[in-house]
Amino acid sequence: MNPGLVMYEEEFRKISGICDRLTRDAGAKVVFLVDKNGQLIASVGMEPEFDLMSFASLCAADFEANAQLAKLIGEKDFSTLYHQGVDESMYLARVAEHIILVVLFNKRTTLGLVRLRVKKAVDGLDTVLSRLFDKLEYENEDLKQFDAGFADELNKEIDSLFKD
Repeated sequence: MNPGLVMYEEEFRKISGICDRLTRDAGAKVVFLVDKNGQLIASVGMEPEFDLMSFASLCAADFEANAQLAKLIGEKDFSTLYHQGVDESMYLARVAEHIILVVLFNKRTTLGLVRLRVKKAVDGLDTVLSRLFDKLEYENEDLKQFDAGFADELNKEIDSLFKD
């Protein structure tokens, strides 16, 4: 993933729908999708009262720091993280290797319910994102083929202009 990720309307609607359902079914306040670089992909639920861009960057950094901790103790990584506060908690889960699902919730719901609903949402998001990545890869291959053919033709044209 990179900051230039292309999101098509069809996939964005599906992603937003899955996140919206997760928000309702888990009793969450808000659900975010963040890429591993800290770029916000989607936000569903209550409007946060904090800087969302900073929050997204910190979530990505938190996930990466914990991945390094996992390696130190002999694990490949941690696929989920949970942070519990007095009133507010957050649950983070990896989706499609490079995406982080962030669920903010309070005492009105339980960790068990959030975990259960996140698992279902991650499965749905994995499917949608895999299709999106396949689509982007296919289109990038088409573009590379166009670029190579275009470059060859351009070189031939330039050569013909400078022939004696």
